[in-house]
Amino acid sequence: QVQLVESGGGLVQAGGSLRLSCAASGRTFWDYTMGWFRQAPEKQREFVTTISWSGGSIDYADSVKGRFTISRGKTKNTVYLEMNSLKPEDTAIYYCAATRRSPVPHLSSEYDYWGQGTQVTVSS
Repeated sequence: QVQLVESGGGLVQAGGSLRLSCAASGRTFWDYTMGWFRQAPEKQREFVTTISWSGGSIDYADSVKGRFTISRGKTKNTVYLEMNSLKPEDTAIYYCAATRRSPVPHLSSEYDYWGQGTQVTVSS
């Protein structure tokens, strides 16, 4: 059974940093594009960032460019999201997702596998 498990969320003050991790199991994801999405209360799920299987293609939402960095682990079954200069508007549940579509899809409907999410709360 395919499983994506996020970790690393928590409460942080504005301007602080967090590092999220997503561990994939149940199959190998070396050839999958991995992405991060987030959903704030009473808002739709939105694209944050995505990385191709090789790491050669990466894209970010404008709202996080220059502050967030996505990367893949050596085994390709782990993806990380380094979040710096956090703002209260970054508060949301962050979801990891995987897809075989390429190069770097932005739509949640294009992703086949999803984690349960990890809460990130940024206080002002």
